[in-house]
Amino acid sequence: MPSPTVSPPRSADRPPASPWAPASHREQQREAKRNAVLQAAAQLFNERGFHATSLDDIAARLNVTKPTLYYYVKNKDEILLQCVSKGLQMMLEGIDASRAAGGKAVDQLMTCMQVYARIVTEDFGKCLIRVGDEQLPPESRAELRRHKSAIDREFRRLVAEGVQEGSLEPCDPKMTAFVIAGALSWIGRWYQPGGEYTAEQVAEQCIATLCQGVLRRADGAVVAKAPAKRVRKAAPAAAAAPRKRA
Repeated sequence: MPSPTVSPPRSADRPPASPWAPASHREQQREAKRNAVLQAAAQLFNERGFHATSLDDIAARLNVTKPTLYYYVKNKDEILLQCVSKGLQMMLEGIDASRAAGGKAVDQLMTCMQVYARIVTEDFGKCLIRVGDEQLPPESRAELRRHKSAIDREFRRLVAEGVQEGSLEPCDPKMTAFVIAGALSWIGRWYQPGGEYTAEQVAEQCIATLCQGVLRRADGAVVAKAPAKRVRKAAPAAAAAPRKRA
């Protein structure tokens, strides 16, 4: 006998397809949109400044209404805090990765410098440098400055270890770390994408200049030396009184 034909279930027997995505997908979409808000804000802060940028400007950049932003952020202060925090977090993660890679201190230092120089050419890194944390409430500012101190300490440690292992010239680790971070941070102020050099080329040239200098070196001669201590000049001797004529 032929097998009985099985009829497909009626639509009434099937659960209706939900027009809503699963919770995990909704959370991913929300996070992606929140990141888009932060990135658009960072770009505008970098272009116009924090005070000259409004929530309306950010909404217009994203083609949404201003009330839509409140689904993802509380206010402009929170946006700046998150933008600056992202820039700092990117730096800390890059430094941690260079430390985990191991190797000589000078190699780790070079990697840290490359990471730092790259990040300050990106939206959140530029926001960290151009806008800074001065606009934030004191408690948020204190937290961010603790993170900045961690970056400074890592540069100092690597410089000190580089001197100890003989790969760096003897120097003051604190002053050298300030010079490195200051020079690389300044890239974030003047670099503009689409210019004569790529971000990678800018980073490479700046790091080479920091490490090698610009003066021509003689064979093995050290051009730059540690500054000598100041010597207080002696007071000029009193002028001798003129002799009286006899």
